[in-house]
Amino acid sequence: MIRFAFLILIIISLITGSCSGRKHKLDKKNLIPEKELVSLLTDIHIADGLLSLPKIYSWASSLDSISSYYQVIEKHGYTKEIMDKTMKYYFLNNPKKLNKIYDQVLGILSEMESRVEKEFILQQARISNLWHGKDFYSIPSLSGNDSTLFDIPLNRSGIYTLSFSATLFPDDQSINPRATVYSSSPDSIDTGRRQYIKSINYIKDGRPHTYKLTLTVPENRIRHLRGWFYDFDNPPYGLEKHVKIENISLTYRSLVVV
Repeated sequence: MIRFAFLILIIISLITGSCSGRKHKLDKKNLIPEKELVSLLTDIHIADGLLSLPKIYSWASSLDSISSYYQVIEKHGYTKEIMDKTMKYYFLNNPKKLNKIYDQVLGILSEMESRVEKEFILQQARISNLWHGKDFYSIPSLSGNDSTLFDIPLNRSGIYTLSFSATLFPDDQSINPRATVYSSSPDSIDTGRRQYIKSINYIKDGRPHTYKLTLTVPENRIRHLRGWFYDFDNPPYGLEKHVKIENISLTYRSLVVV
């Protein structure tokens, strides 16, 4: 699609106006500067791509593709005649330079495509992440609140996976440091029966380690996911605590295999 738009421009430039032959030398006066030509060709390719979308094509059905290219040219402050002259000059007198210009255009388009793909991946990750708690927990905390308690409602049956990274520093004095996570019914969060998820003790080496805890919620049973990212066995008072919890996500998959 990209090369198609570019070839159309070259063909139009060659068949319009007068040209006595391959050896005809065109002067360099009033040509579109290289930097602006790269920008103009990039926008033409983007317009070409947009016109391939059914909704855009339907909206712009009164315009043919050639007319839309000319509109892009005029938007950049140039006329069709100047564009024709510029393309003819490079095609007939300096095709190697034209290839380099085109390479710049492809490079810009590739970079734009890469940015869009990365944003799409990030957006999908945001949509699939059901975690609505804090982004991270750090103890000691600047706010003075050392609690890592969380409470997340689970609104449908299925398999939930809580993933996070924990960094436990060597100066931490806790015994059996770990995450304590359980689920309970919403009408008996504090007093009802708890379904604990088996956890793994943290490694105290000052490095981030990733942990994953999985919970299955049966059909027709709405529950809450609760717990502490930082739990231990010794009394908390006067205890030197040093831990960081980050990269938290809660993902879901259905019990039904499609």
